Amino acid sequence: MTVVKIIKVLGTSGESFDHAAQEAVHEASQTVEDIHGIEVEDQTATVEDGEIVEYKSTVEVAFPVKHGEE
Repeated sequence: MTVVKIIKVLGTSGESFDHAAQEAVHEASQTVEDIHGIEVEDQTATVEDGEIVEYKSTVEVAFPVKHGEE
């Protein structure tokens, strides 16, 4: 039986929502092993002077729970 853990990560980008989500996954993969999938939960942006200056993607990252030395 596989048990999956899910964490939320917020990625940011000056380029796009997609890039912000990719940054979230990239950063999470630095400390989380064996990421199996993601779900983009939310997308927001910071606006200054009528222009988007920062895209933000909240991502749920799924990975298996490992027990002991598998």
